[in-house]
Amino acid sequence: MPQTVAQIPWGQNRLIISKTKDIDEALFYAHETLKNAWSRDLLEIQIEDKLFQRQGNAITNFDNVLPEQQSNTAKNILKDPYHFDFLGLENDALEKTIENELTKHITEFLLELGKGFAYVGNQYKIEISETDYFIDLLFYHLDLKCFIVIELKAGKFKPEYAGKLNFYLSAVDSKLKKETDNPSIGILLCKKKDKIEAEYALRDINKPLGISEYQLTEIIPENLKTKLPSIEEIENELIEKIERKD
Repeated sequence: MPQTVAQIPWGQNRLIISKTKDIDEALFYAHETLKNAWSRDLLEIQIEDKLFQRQGNAITNFDNVLPEQQSNTAKNILKDPYHFDFLGLENDALEKTIENELTKHITEFLLELGKGFAYVGNQYKIEISETDYFIDLLFYHLDLKCFIVIELKAGKFKPEYAGKLNFYLSAVDSKLKKETDNPSIGILLCKKKDKIEAEYALRDINKPLGISEYQLTEIIPENLKTKLPSIEEIENELIEKIERKD
C-alpha cells in the first residue's frame, strides 16, 4: 500500500481516504488509479459507482474452463451489475434500443467495460453453414488476447441464452480466432438473473462465459423513495415561491 500511495497524486490519495470504508477498498482504488492513470474526477466517478463492490462479481464458469491465471484475470474484468445510466434510457427500453445507444455512446461504454476492451462491431455477421448469425456486440481484449462476445437481453436471464452464447463462441473461435489468440469469452448481460439458475446453466458449458446484470437508471433505495418529493410537490413549491416574489 505505501508504495502505491507514493506513486499517485496527493489529491487522489485524499479522495480515496475520505471516500473509502476500509483498507481493502482503499488499496483497490489506489492500485486501479495507478494502473489506469485515473484523474481525480474519474477516480471519484469510479468510487461513486461502487466499482470495488461490482468488479469480479459476475457469475462465471471460468475456473472450470480456463487456466488459473487467465481465469483470475478474466473474472476481474467482469462487473455485476454494469451501469448504463449514461444512456438516459428508461428501464423498459428494448434490446435493440439499448444496443444502438451503447454503440452511439461507445466512449462511455468502453469506460464502463474497463481497460483493455477494443470495439470490433455490433450486429457482427458470422456465416455458419450458409446461415447468417449476428452477434450483438463484439470486442477484443488486449490483455486477455481474446475476442469478447457480448449478448444483451432486455428481460430476465433464461438458461437457453447460455447455450446460444456458447454457440456464438464456437463460431468466433472457428472463424475469427488466430493461433496466437486465447479462447474467446462470452458475457451475457441481462436485466435480472437468478443466481442459482445462472450457476446451473453454466455448469456444463464448455466455453468461458459470464453472466451479469445491467442497470439503465440509478436505483433509489426503498427507504428513500418515500422521502423524495413528487413532481406535483415540486411544482407547487415553485408556484408558491413565484407568488411570494410577486
